[in-house]
Amino acid sequence: MHDGKKPFFTDNCNVRDKKPIGDIDILMKNLNPFSNKLETKDGQLLNYTSGGERHCFLLHKGTVLLYRKIDGMVLNSESAPYVFGLSTQLTEPDYLFIRIHESSEVSYLPLEEANKIIERENLWKSLAHLLIFTATRVYDHCAKISALSSYEIICYQLYELMYETEEIRENISTVSYVMNRTFLSRSSIMKILAQLKTGGYITMEKGILKAINHIPSRY
Repeated sequence: MHDGKKPFFTDNCNVRDKKPIGDIDILMKNLNPFSNKLETKDGQLLNYTSGGERHCFLLHKGTVLLYRKIDGMVLNSESAPYVFGLSTQLTEPDYLFIRIHESSEVSYLPLEEANKIIERENLWKSLAHLLIFTATRVYDHCAKISALSSYEIICYQLYELMYETEEIRENISTVSYVMNRTFLSRSSIMKILAQLKTGGYITMEKGILKAINHIPSRY
């Protein structure tokens, strides 16, 4: 199965390692005093707009998933700390929604007010670093699920799953995780996962991914 080429989906090149936590903390420190706390529960949906007003969300604790509304596909997952809404100001307001995945602490404020605070406090550098990180994650995601084989897409998703919090990893089957984020069929996913497990390349227990030992670059 291995051709000696370096796989693009190795676990030492994850974009999440470059998360600008310091800059995100600066943004949240300045935005939080003007935000309102939300009472959240697992599975709760958050829309970027309500009453015709766009919102900016501050994720203080926990993990959330970002969905595309038209087909329910998971585009991204993010753990605290994070600021949502600043990078989607030009998108259609109903294009995306957020889903609370576990016990999380979230607050919100009007997007217009968030923009004014950023301008008043001269937070452009921190905002730029957040936007660069967000854009890089989107690009990385698109590059690794476009024009690739089913095998490569699945391998990429396996590494993404290993980077999730333990709460997420232990509460979703590997098959469901991949299906929610791709257009691959259940049968093709299960076939490749079974072969990777049989070959000792991954460790799964009751459908839950426990470890990635070594994944060949080619199938």
